[in-house]
Amino acid sequence: MTTSEVYRELGEAAWTWVLGQVREDAGPWLPETVPEEDPGEQAPDEDRDSLYAGIAGLAPVLAEIARHRPPTAPEQALAAGIVDRLSARASVETEPSLYLGLAGHATALRLLAPGREATVLRRLAELATPEGWRTTTAFVPDSDAPLTDIVTGVAGVVMTAVWTGGPYAEELARTGGEALLRMADRTGAGLDWGISPGSESRCPNYSHGAAGVGAALAVAGAALRREDFVAAAVDAARHVLSVGSLADGGFVVPHTIPPSKREVEPVTYTWCHGPAGTSHLFTALAHAGVPEVAGHTVGELRRRCLASTLASGIPERLRPGFWDNDGRCCGTAGVGDVLLDAAQDLAGTPEAEPLVRAAVRMGDALVERAVRDAAGARWRFVEYRAEHPLLPPGTSWMQGAAGVAAYLLRLARYLDTGPDAPVVSRPDQWWAVPARLRHEGPALVG
Repeated sequence: MTTSEVYRELGEAAWTWVLGQVREDAGPWLPETVPEEDPGEQAPDEDRDSLYAGIAGLAPVLAEIARHRPPTAPEQALAAGIVDRLSARASVETEPSLYLGLAGHATALRLLAPGREATVLRRLAELATPEGWRTTTAFVPDSDAPLTDIVTGVAGVVMTAVWTGGPYAEELARTGGEALLRMADRTGAGLDWGISPGSESRCPNYSHGAAGVGAALAVAGAALRREDFVAAAVDAARHVLSVGSLADGGFVVPHTIPPSKREVEPVTYTWCHGPAGTSHLFTALAHAGVPEVAGHTVGELRRRCLASTLASGIPERLRPGFWDNDGRCCGTAGVGDVLLDAAQDLAGTPEAEPLVRAAVRMGDALVERAVRDAAGARWRFVEYRAEHPLLPPGTSWMQGAAGVAAYLLRLARYLDTGPDAPVVSRPDQWWAVPARLRHEGPALVG
């Protein structure tokens, strides 16, 4: 087991490297990846402001840093720049989603300057239609129809509204929840959602499918006292159970149904498409007061998700394509965060210690795989199908060093202070830990 100081020092080194990549062009921006051999000239991408790959994704890291040390003057200046940039964009931005648009901007503003998110939420209310929010992304080509999922669609907006609260929260959560009900497909077991209504391919796990939509409906149902939302969340869980496997005391659901035409593992273990993320569906149901689904308690189903994660062999790279990513969306840091959520929620029970040990294994893998030099630390993921499999290091919250840094800093803080360590809450996981542990961090910008 590596000591907490090693995790903390590596997290700080990763954050130093990320800060070194921040550029200025009408506000701060960040290249998504930085080629090691020849960085060359880079310009801001269209998603420069996003939570997924842009400057909004630096807000959760700054909030995590503020939990264990005073922010430096450059960090405070960066926070102010992010707040100014995202506040100025509120009136003109049209992409609504949590990870690519306005809901992510609201998340960043809530973390850095509580109260400033209200202008963004008002903009989301202006853009709402009875069908939800129309996307401007190219995630689904040739369509601007409302999407359903957490990353790009209505579920992420609903989660953000419930998490932020305030004068627009009820309207946004109600509009989004009712839109999700209308976009549902009835199956033999319950309810399912494609990333867009009618899509043939389904990704039933957390990021793009029924598990994530069900979680959004559960937390919205609890907040609004909408029994129909909670009932739909239960039906989502029934469908997810019907397409998954409860073998060997675990629970896993296929990555894609029908199997993807892409060369991808049929079952993965990530936040996005695996049992780590899908466990949040069952904690959301518990939050909404649901005791069981299809004869299984929701606590048991969460534990089964975690058992499959622990038994999977991650974070070892057992074969090409099995575990080639160490980031928050698709890899090691994201799984580690879910494990710590569960360990803190189950503190004092025999189940907590194996989860802590597994979270430490994730941290040790990140230590082992770090690329370090005078500029700091970062990670290079692998695309084994490419001619040059080692990818350039990423900077971002979901696919790069920013998200990894936040996990390492949280892990160090947990090991130092124990299961009562505060957890920086976010729209898509806050209900997974006890209410007394949820914190958004002190304001960095007045």
